[in-house]
Amino acid sequence: MRIAIAQIISSADPAANLELIRDHTARAKEAGAELVVFPEATMRAFGNSLRGVAEPLDGPWATAVRDIAREHGLAVVAGMFTPGKDGRVRNTLLVTGPGVEASYDKVHLFDAFGFTESETVDAGETPVTFEYKGTVFGLATCYDVRFPGLFTANASAGAQVNILCASWGAGEGKADQWDLLVRARALDSTTFVIACGQADPASVGAGAAGTAGTAPTGIGHSAVITPLGVPLVTLGAEPELAVVDLDPEEAAQVRRKLPVLANARRF
Repeated sequence: MRIAIAQIISSADPAANLELIRDHTARAKEAGAELVVFPEATMRAFGNSLRGVAEPLDGPWATAVRDIAREHGLAVVAGMFTPGKDGRVRNTLLVTGPGVEASYDKVHLFDAFGFTESETVDAGETPVTFEYKGTVFGLATCYDVRFPGLFTANASAGAQVNILCASWGAGEGKADQWDLLVRARALDSTTFVIACGQADPASVGAGAAGTAGTAPTGIGHSAVITPLGVPLVTLGAEPELAVVDLDPEEAAQVRRKLPVLANARRF
């Protein structure tokens, strides 16, 4: 399966961000991709009001993404915000395309490095997997990458690929942590990991990326990792569209050699 990663910089304007989706989906289609992955917070960048744009999965923004996926005949994964409890929103990944419709609400909220996501975001409760063209995918969002159990739960539910969408905050050691964590989660779960983050605004002269104590923006460094933790694709800090071919059967081959899911003991 050919997968595209759209490492973009989303803005405060959901309509402008839809145009980014439209443009990158068209480019992904031209490159022969069957699925294109966008980052967390594609609908609106962090640091802006989320409640003001949150809408149901059948609302106009999600419907527009659905129409883009249908127009180009491929699946789209993109981060948006949906209504939550007590005036908060849910940090949601929308999956839509021919024969597929799913969503995941971020389970682990980013109450770390001086940022308190739980003040404005209502946590999801369950892992989500979906099947597309015979391949099973699991979903995860940003801070989820620090929690191996979600990735192994997805794998135990049949996922051969874990999709991780992020708006990774900058700071001392954060890029190294990102690189280590995405590779570790591939090894933990013996899945491919498609890790798509927001690009670094500083890479296009838009000011410094987020630092500890501010809303996270992005650092780039999106990657595709094999089930043995080997990077197939690694991007830099700037916006970029990358395409990679994956063989989902490779996950089964690795699990026959390295049966960590089967050998795991529960304590």
